[in-house]
Amino acid sequence: MKEMGRGLESETNPSPERSASPDANPSPRSGQNSSPNPMPEKLTGSEIMLRTLLLEGVECVFGYPGGAVLYMYDALHGHEGFRHVLTRHEQGAVHAADGYARSTGKTGVCIATSGPGATNLVTGIATAYMDSIPMVVITGNVATEFTGTDAFQEADIIGITQPITKHSFAVRRVEDMSRVLREAFRIAGTGRKGPVLVDIPKDVSAATTDFVYPAEPAWPRGYAAGTRQRIDEAAASRLAARLSEASRPLLLAGAGVIHADAAEELLVFAERERIPVTTTLLGLGGFPGDHPLWLGMPGMHGTVAANTALQECDLLVSVGARFDDRVTMKLEAFAPRAEIAHIDIDAAEIGKLVPTAHGIVGDARETLAWLNARAAAPARTAVPTEREAWLRRLAELRLRFPLGYRDSETELKPQYVIEMIDRTTNGEAIVTTDVGQHQMWTAQFYRFRRPRSLLTSGGLGTMGFGFPSAIGACIGNPGRTVVSINGDGGMQMCAQELAVCAIHNVPVKIAVINNRTLGMIRQWQKLIYEERYSHIDLSGSPDFVKLAEAYGVRGLRAETKAEAERAWREALATPGPALVDFVVSREEMVYPMVPQGSALHEMILGEER
Repeated sequence: MKEMGRGLESETNPSPERSASPDANPSPRSGQNSSPNPMPEKLTGSEIMLRTLLLEGVECVFGYPGGAVLYMYDALHGHEGFRHVLTRHEQGAVHAADGYARSTGKTGVCIATSGPGATNLVTGIATAYMDSIPMVVITGNVATEFTGTDAFQEADIIGITQPITKHSFAVRRVEDMSRVLREAFRIAGTGRKGPVLVDIPKDVSAATTDFVYPAEPAWPRGYAAGTRQRIDEAAASRLAARLSEASRPLLLAGAGVIHADAAEELLVFAERERIPVTTTLLGLGGFPGDHPLWLGMPGMHGTVAANTALQECDLLVSVGARFDDRVTMKLEAFAPRAEIAHIDIDAAEIGKLVPTAHGIVGDARETLAWLNARAAAPARTAVPTEREAWLRRLAELRLRFPLGYRDSETELKPQYVIEMIDRTTNGEAIVTTDVGQHQMWTAQFYRFRRPRSLLTSGGLGTMGFGFPSAIGACIGNPGRTVVSINGDGGMQMCAQELAVCAIHNVPVKIAVINNRTLGMIRQWQKLIYEERYSHIDLSGSPDFVKLAEAYGVRGLRAETKAEAERAWREALATPGPALVDFVVSREEMVYPMVPQGSALHEMILGEER
């Protein structure tokens, strides 16, 4: 076992992929109450941790206690100013912190004990890392004298998670506690955001020292301090000039637009330049889903209009998107006619996968604001006329190939359920999903009109993410309707968190799209593996209504359209949490679909087409 920083005051491990300098703009929370204590007082490491979290503006921590963090939980006892939510599994804690972060834009925080407690966080940390979500993950560990001895419940959690964290700290001295936590929040919430792990040995959490809150967090080893990144005005000017000439431009907006709070600037930019927009799965909500310039989601299950636009555009401007393989599909055939422009906070992403003619490293909001304020308007030549023809072609494709499904009066279709949820919430809910067919149907049939309205595991595709993330979203957004859409498979990976909803009256509305099978796997086995269905039958799943009621949550079931309408409205009217088991068609497929290894224009449109 690797010894974690033996003999060092603190060990810092920046991820090699994200160790480029983040911009030095502090997180919205890190500037609060920033003056150090005028009169230092003796506190334990655990008390310093809690005091620092409060000064950082932390509103809620999700966690699960164990032996290595007992001093921390003892410090929590009777602390009126600190909210802690006890989940029923560490994975529930990390996903709830993730959902809190995605929906609020703040840094989520979770705590777990050493060994299995810490390792149970790994999937959630990887989920946050893949999707650039700011989190501070606090783990306990064995006392420093036992480090590296294979002590009871010892695990080298820094070594385990180093590839999936933006940075890691092992606190070796109590005097470093507040400084390390301040640095952790700064790193998590600046530049390309991501999870930061802080590992605290048990003896450090018990030791005492004078509490001094650092006035300004330092950049740790591996990160360069400095001024905020300046916009490359020359590159931005070249892009503006190219835009004035393009006949068939297209905007590809990703999660970076949402992380940067750049939705308003994107809308202004698209409308001013008259450019159609397609948004990735994690970019949904970054551009209004009911806007006439929006083409839908691109990629494997993208719309005909969006995928055709990518293949036919002559200038593709990507803002905060990383050209994920589910968007590009066959990479060498992606956007074959386009000159590529890429705006991204992470310089490592520009040119990584696609040849880039115009690379602009910078914050999406600031770059778009600069373009909106200073770029020249399109030249009044024949180009605008050609651009209008481009817009008409795409509008015709939207009308000719709308997203659709074969409705039924005898079976409840999952697409109908999503449309109903959209209609009854006016597209204004925060929607979380698990992973699978229901995730894609939600992306296709719910019209996200606001940023931070869709919370889903995009990069890692984590089953079990959807429901716990909804708990975090509810806690972070009191008064907002939060809907958790789950498959019957993913729901069983996190169902124990129903207890949290019941105990704390968390008013999440849970929709289980129950087709009694692992639907997306079944779809692939049908289309690609010649209907050799292997180990996908979930017909032995529990009665979700009874399961919800066993935890003290209102449970309802629907098998027809009429029952679905009635049950869902009843769930929405329930003051606290409610679960609706929607028993839907087992045979339903997600279309369009681009098979792996195919180009975006090689879409399977489905039987209704």
